[in-house]
Parts: sequence; C-alpha cells; structure tokens
Amino acid sequence: MSPAAKSAAAKSAAAKSAAAKSAEAHETAAANTDITNTDATNSEATGTGAKGAAAQNGAADAPPAEGLVSIVGMGPGDPGLLTLRAATDLERADMVIVDRARCPAEVLSHCRPDVEIVDEAEGDPVRLAVRAAKNGRRVVRLMSGDPGTGGGLAAEGAALAKAGVPFEVVPGVSSITGVPGYAGIPLTDAKNREIRIVDASDGDVDWERFAAPDTTLVITGAENAVAEVCKSLIAAGRPDSTPAAMTCLGTTTEQETVVSTLKRLASAAKGMEAPALIIVGDVVGWRDKLSWFETKPLFGWRVLVPRTKEQAASLSEQLRGYGAVPEEVPTISVEPPRTPQQMDRAVKGLVTGRYAWVVFTSTNAVRAIREKFVEYGLDARAFAGLKVAAVGEQTAAALVEFGVQPDLVPQGEQSGEGLVREWPPHDEDLDPINRVLLPRADIATDVVIAGLTDLGWECDDVTAYRTVRAAPPPAPIREAIKGGGFDAVMFTSSSTVKNLIGIAGKPHNVTVIAAIGPQTAKTAQEYGLRVDVMAEKPSVSVLAAALAEYGAKRRAAQIEAGDPLRKPSQMRRGARRRR
Repeated sequence: MSPAAKSAAAKSAAAKSAAAKSAEAHETAAANTDITNTDATNSEATGTGAKGAAAQNGAADAPPAEGLVSIVGMGPGDPGLLTLRAATDLERADMVIVDRARCPAEVLSHCRPDVEIVDEAEGDPVRLAVRAAKNGRRVVRLMSGDPGTGGGLAAEGAALAKAGVPFEVVPGVSSITGVPGYAGIPLTDAKNREIRIVDASDGDVDWERFAAPDTTLVITGAENAVAEVCKSLIAAGRPDSTPAAMTCLGTTTEQETVVSTLKRLASAAKGMEAPALIIVGDVVGWRDKLSWFETKPLFGWRVLVPRTKEQAASLSEQLRGYGAVPEEVPTISVEPPRTPQQMDRAVKGLVTGRYAWVVFTSTNAVRAIREKFVEYGLDARAFAGLKVAAVGEQTAAALVEFGVQPDLVPQGEQSGEGLVREWPPHDEDLDPINRVLLPRADIATDVVIAGLTDLGWECDDVTAYRTVRAAPPPAPIREAIKGGGFDAVMFTSSSTVKNLIGIAGKPHNVTVIAAIGPQTAKTAQEYGLRVDVMAEKPSVSVLAAALAEYGAKRRAAQIEAGDPLRKPSQMRRGARRRR
C-alpha cells in the first residue's frame, strides 16, 4: 500500500472508530421498570409573599417526585434470557428488590454502581417498594421467570394498586416455555395442540381434569412428589406408558433432563435437584431430535481462563457458546513501564518519520500505544505513511478497533517466528528508512528482533508495558485448581503457565490441559503437565474450538461405550496430582 493510500485508509478507519462507540417453581417474584420521567415539574414561582419566599429558598420542603415500581421477569435461569427492556430498567433503577440466592450475578451487572440492592428476605418486598416509590425512587421488583405465571404479579401488583403506587409489568421468559425449549421438547406439534399447566406444589390437584391423552401437561412444584403425581395421573386414566420427562435447574449449565414414562419417571428422576419441571405427553418424543443445549460439546464444563480480565472476555464468551462455565483468573497484571522516557521518544519518532514499520506483538502493546497517543492528543492518523504489522488475529482486531488496518498479519503460524518468516527483507531502494519500532513487554523474547536484524532491519525495542504476577486467587479457586474442581484449563502463553502455577499451584491430573501453541505446550510439559489439546495455530478462538472438538469426541466415546456421561472433574475420585 502506498503512503498516500495508507494515510487515507488510516484516516477513514480512524474516523469510523471515532464515530462509533430461579427458577420455575419460584416465579412468584419478578419486576423491572422502564421508567419514564415522572418527576414532578415545578412551576416557576413568581410574585411575593410566601410563594416568592419558597421559590427563593428552593424546594427543600416540596413533596418528593412520584416514583415507579417495575415488576420485572428475569427469566428461568440463563442470564442471557433477560429481555432488553428488563436490562434497560435495571440500568435506571435506584433500588432493586430480589431474591439474591436465585439471581445470577450477570443480571445484576446491568445495574448502576450506586444502586441499592435489597434481598427480599430482609422484609416485605411490597412494603419496601411502596416506601421507596413514595420517596420518588425508581424501584425494580425482580422476579424469577415471568411475573404473570407464578402468582407474583397477582399478589404484589394488587398490593401496589391498593397502596396507590404507580407500577408497570415487564414480562420475562417463563420457565413453563423456556425450560422445555432448552430441554429440546416442544409443547405442541401437529398432533398435540393443547397445553395444560399444573401447579402441584400444594398437592391438592384434581388430576382427572388432566387425563386427556392428547394434552401436553407442564407440571411445576412436583420435585418432591414425582411418584405421587405419576400415580395420580395413571389412576385418573393416563396410560402408564405415556412419555414423561423431568428437567431440573433448567436453562442453566447444570441443567439435567431424564426421559421415561409415567410408570418409571419417579425412579429415573431419583436424586435430581429442585427446581424441576415435569412434561407429560407425546411431545416428549421430540427430545431425541431436538436436544441442543445439554448436547453442547463442553456442556457444564468448568473451564479456567488464566488471563487478564480484558483479554479473557472474548475467550470466555466463545466458551459459553460451547456450553462451558468459564472462570477468569488473572495471572498477570499489566502495568506502565517504570519510566516513560522510552515510550515518549518512540511516539515522537513515530510522528516525525523515524520508522518505516511498527510491529505489534500483543493487544497489550496496542493498548499501550493508544493510551500514549491520547496523552499527546494523537489518534490513528499518526500512522499515516507507516507500515503496521500484527503478530496475530487478536492483535490485528485491536488495531482495527483503534482505526488502523495492519499491512502484515502472518497467514501461517501466528507467532513471532511466523511473523519473521513472512517479513520482507530490507531493500535500500524501496525502503530508504530501515528502522522498525517494536513496543512490547519488558520480559518479551528476542525472536522478532533477531529475525528482523537478519533481514537487514534495525529495531528500536521499547518497553511499552510491564507484566507483573497477579495476586493469588481466593482459597476456593486455589483448592479447585489443585483438587480437580476444574474440567479444563486454557493456557494462552508460557507466562500464564508459570504464573498460574506460581500463584495457585498445579492443576489436578484429571483436568484437561489446553495450550495455544508449541511453546506454551512445552512450558506446561516442563512443569509436569500432560497437554491434551493444542491449537493448530496460535489463536484463542482456534484454541477454544479445539477444546470443544476434544469435548465432543470424549462425549461421543462415552456414548458409544455405553458409559454414563461424566465430565473430567467427575473422574477425580482417588486420583493423584502430577508431580
């Protein structure tokens, strides 16, 4: 790319960058609020006397603005099922009233830092909501599932109406439809068009009303009375061979579904945890074809991601897509260099034409340069006339987000060695400037420098940031690492291997070890770890896909052998750690 074209591309990209920027049985609690501006508008006081004095002295004695209570459904368990409207109301809330034990942390992450979160166990939720609303506050009454299907809306909505407090309802995904959907069981099909919903929590049900053979039954509140419910349905006239399924902890990564018949369901579901939901009818037969959630390759796997929080985000999101439960444990802390002079000189040289190329070997290096640019009032246009290289896809993506389109990204191995293999030798006629800027970590290897020097280039090796070993994780995490509580560990660099073992100890021998490349795998082996998975090329997305492929093959082998499906962490009984 010519300097002029490169300049135009960088300016265009920079402009674009600048321009852009639980569960079913307990569905008796829910609320969220899309709060419009209900603050009272005070007329401007005029004249003299008491009114004029009040206007001059402010509105300290004025009645509070009218508040609002939003009754919001948060879905049956998966925080990803929270609606956009619910998320918006949580962002606006001054107070959230919820059963903390049943609320995923991800749901509350939508709240402002200054929000008051009240556990419903602390008092009468309606009384708390009424008091807050009458003081002009925006209140979200957060309930599991959908407020309208578990009795919560009827009870608390009526109380709010009686108290004269404005309220609104934000429906949520109901466990009655959400859990069967996650179990791969449609509630209707061409032959079964009627659905009956039964709350069996109090045991007082006229089962003869639900005996029609072509009716799908969705039964809640029967976790502790499965045998009695099945016997009652059979006695009411439903054949004991009627297909029946029970799903516990629905829509979460701990979901478990058993499929049987009315005659045998109680035995098959023995030991399953609450909350649970029972589905009775021929539609249960669809599960063999439609099961999609529990069959994910890493379903329920607890995967340790030892990276900085910023770097772990995209990897964790991909792992969730495969059904895993990622836990991010920072092993390094990224800090500025001890002295800024090197970076100051580098940025000055960058804008005055000292360099022909800038090489980025990590997203941290991109972030460091970007922060220094902000300090000097610069933006991506400062790269005009320069060529830019990125060691891999993740680093390239960080550059594009900054507004810089890299000229070179290795097409083969995405590493320092791979970059050098594709780097052009210096040609004095084509490249009158032979100097390369290499901003990187204080402990980086010299592979790139040595390789570029051999090709005739001169490198300015600049410490852009320092990597410092992070503090040890909490004791329960350390115990899970050493005791086999994790199903897999994702090592994305040699430093993550060294630092994780340094701050938390070696992973248990049942834990699947995944390494991003040969050098990382070698380091893991030097520490006595068996490497089970290695990415074909150094990319976190490729590494996640490789682990998913490993999990899928492992699952298929267990099914073919007729063995129960067990995660790696469930194999640790009696196992010993590597030495």
